[in-house]
Amino acid sequence: QVQLVESGGGLVQAGGSLRLSCAASGRTFSSYHMGWFRQAPGKEREFVATITWNGRSTYYADSVKGRFTISRDNAKNTVYLQMNSLKPEDTAEYYCAAKSGRLPPFTQEYDYWGQGTQVTVSS
Repeated sequence: QVQLVESGGGLVQAGGSLRLSCAASGRTFSSYHMGWFRQAPGKEREFVATITWNGRSTYYADSVKGRFTISRDNAKNTVYLQMNSLKPEDTAEYYCAAKSGRLPPFTQEYDYWGQGTQVTVSS
């Protein structure tokens, strides 16, 4: 069982940056693949980025490649999403997610979810 708590969201102007954090409970954080998703009002949840349990591989949605960076610090039980060059279309509720490192990392099936943190990008 894993509990996830996101933070770092807020209001930012287009072109600005934010860093989201996801703090995980438990003593087996290093064994989980981690991901970020987002959902805008009235739209379906959208994949953003994934990082494998060992941090050696990452995968990004085409819409954020070159702008967002996912990373993790297993010693702090935390995963991050650095968001640069933000656009109004990045506005959404951002969710952290986790799944067993025994599962394929580059799929969108995750077992544990945080409550989300809101990111609003103004023009």
